[in-house]
Amino acid sequence: MGARVIDGRALAEELKLRVVSEVEELAAGGVRPGLATVLVGEDYAARAYERRVRKLAGELGCRYTCERLPEEAEEADVLAVVGKLNADPRVSGILVLRPLPERVSEPAVYRMLDPLKDIEAVHPVNAGLLALGRPRYVPSTPAACFYLLDRYLKLSGRAPEEYYRGSTVVVVGRSNNVGKPAVSLGFARGATVISCDVNTYRAGRLREQTVRADVLIVAAGVAGLIDESYVREGVIAVDVGINPVADPEGGRRTILVGDLDFQSVARKAEALTPVPGGVGPITDVWLLKNTASAARWGSSRFRDDGGFR
Repeated sequence: MGARVIDGRALAEELKLRVVSEVEELAAGGVRPGLATVLVGEDYAARAYERRVRKLAGELGCRYTCERLPEEAEEADVLAVVGKLNADPRVSGILVLRPLPERVSEPAVYRMLDPLKDIEAVHPVNAGLLALGRPRYVPSTPAACFYLLDRYLKLSGRAPEEYYRGSTVVVVGRSNNVGKPAVSLGFARGATVISCDVNTYRAGRLREQTVRADVLIVAAGVAGLIDESYVREGVIAVDVGINPVADPEGGRRTILVGDLDFQSVARKAEALTPVPGGVGPITDVWLLKNTASAARWGSSRFRDDGGFR
């Protein structure tokens, strides 16, 4: 296996230092960032993520609260909680944890968010700004993908701006929270971008697209979907998938694997990310980075919808 494994945990520690510095600067001006999560039901993955975010917020000096609602909560209950958090001056950023119960409309909840507190850019205003290349916030997972890529390119002696302009980025998965924003970020960097989803796969055309990738970002949620036959020599592969599977060595333990067949892809890749320990740790820190940015903008009451970044 000749590929370089990109250490997301080390890069997350580097990013943490930047966030701590920003939080300290805000504190010196009398502003403390505050993150609120909204958790409806008892989904295992959502609860696990909430615990990680709670711990990280404490480490970085941010206020934290979690609003918990039962699985049987109605849409009006969720909207009321979001409205309460919108009005709370101690809360600078709000994260609505997914999944929501089927009876609760995600678009309705997202529209209820104060755009200045919508740190995952799911409100239509923020999603639109991102698509236009003028983001107020960049959603944490796609932001983590490109932060990781930018840092890897710089550390390997390449200028990211030049590299992207001459490269093809292929994104597998078109979710609103990862795939679509990743496409926008690729465009913003001047890359040629190809977007694929389950329809590409069903049409038997996924492989012909992925083998064109200089950078491959896979966020399909299918364990081991991409093996070495789907990639060209020298690809840089970023694995967003987090899939619980039975331990192949037996026993009752569950392990997490990505959307890449790691060992197989590593035989051809220049570099790739592991699962766990790749994109995930950076994603968590980026969420708090957005929370700190929201506290800065909220404190100045800057409510123009343009001119960000």
